[in-house]
Amino acid sequence: MFKKIMLFLLLVFIVIQFIHPKPNKSSGVQPHTISQSFSIPDDVKSILHKACNDCHSNNTRYPWYSNIQPVDWWLTNHIKEGKAELNFDEYTNRNLRYQYNKMKETIDQVKKNEMPLNSYTWIHKDAILTATEKEKLVNWATAVMDTMKAKYPLDSLIRKK
Repeated sequence: MFKKIMLFLLLVFIVIQFIHPKPNKSSGVQPHTISQSFSIPDDVKSILHKACNDCHSNNTRYPWYSNIQPVDWWLTNHIKEGKAELNFDEYTNRNLRYQYNKMKETIDQVKKNEMPLNSYTWIHKDAILTATEKEKLVNWATAVMDTMKAKYPLDSLIRKK
């Protein structure tokens, strides 16, 4: 009986290797990307690329182990959750209040070491941000917020309580 169960599980494992969700890859210019409305210095682009964009953009760099199921399903779900929370490639497609508050949340989460996630940096060591990188990211997000405050009425940016 044990052999039959193991054989069945092996067969299921083999079959699921052929079932993959659509990858999070976009081609061409993203019309609503944050860089269409706000300047992103090259050093900040580099930080976003290595530590944020895999889960918070429409282009994920997939590691080798993403070809193995059920790992790919877990990664896909994780990416969907990250994009639902903040997607830099759809940023300007959202209302001003959302945009402003996402920058505020970005600052808070980076300062509290909540982003990038430990589960991400455990495997992607290059995504661990130095104090200098955190400061650059926080300063950039603050500059985005300041730009918005200078351009739009404050009551259109801040959540009403």
